Amino acid sequence: MKTPPKLLIFLTLFLPISQSSAVLAHGGHGDEFSHEDNATTQPTGIKVDEVTQKRLGIITQPISKQLLDFGVKTTGQIETQPNKQAEITAPTAGTVTKLLVQPGDKVDQGQVVAVITSPELLELRTESLDRSTEAKANLKEAKANLREAETNYVNEQKIAQSEIAAAKTDVNIAQDNYDRDRQLVTEGALPRRSMLDSQNRLLDAKTVSARAIASRAVLEAKTTVERARVQVDAAQSQVGIAATNYQSRLQQLNTTASDRGLVTILAPISGSIAHLELTLGESIEDRGTKLMTVVDSQAVLATANI
Repeated sequence: MKTPPKLLIFLTLFLPISQSSAVLAHGGHGDEFSHEDNATTQPTGIKVDEVTQKRLGIITQPISKQLLDFGVKTTGQIETQPNKQAEITAPTAGTVTKLLVQPGDKVDQGQVVAVITSPELLELRTESLDRSTEAKANLKEAKANLREAETNYVNEQKIAQSEIAAAKTDVNIAQDNYDRDRQLVTEGALPRRSMLDSQNRLLDAKTVSARAIASRAVLEAKTTVERARVQVDAAQSQVGIAATNYQSRLQQLNTTASDRGLVTILAPISGSIAHLELTLGESIEDRGTKLMTVVDSQAVLATANI
């Protein structure tokens, strides 16, 4: 059983009520019509004792607010409480594709009351998907380039390490030959020219070793890897931006939409549809256009003219 609506009635009642322990009576009929005394003299009144008050039925009591024990026919106005009424507006321009309520229908908070198709959101969604697809393709390519660069870098390092090992071996051999020739020259068993030749071969071996250690191919491969990593990061960022643009627009409009740009309109409060400002298939030109009004009439305000 539904509870009948509650009426909160505000009555403004003006009744001449006075409180006094002394009852005023006129002092006599001598000169009450005299223009002299009538302009300046006020009745002094007389005091009535309790016995006389009871005999005459005079009752006095303090002024207070109380319920009246009789009915009053009057005019007035019944109004919805301010916090029990909500206007539903369009979150974006579009066309009404579904209208799920009519005036007088009862709705619950969060119930779908209409569906709007938004060309703006549909276009933005399509553009977002295109950008996302392109960004994902770029990311895939960047990751492939990074893997290739890393593989090449590893191979160049292996080649360089092999060259470095061979160069170190040549340096060691050249060093031994130079040390031996220098000893023989000291002993006079070998011409000085032979020692100088050994010294030059040692210097050449050290030069080759230094070049192997600072391999240009390895450095270039390392630079390629670093550049590929930067490209991967940039591609990942573009993927995030492509998905964020559409969601940011929805947050700005304070609504949600499907992949086809369909926007669902929800009832903000529970109540009844009081006014319907749109029809099925109607085009909505501006965001914020009033669509309908929901009123919760479980409690209303009634103002009476008394």
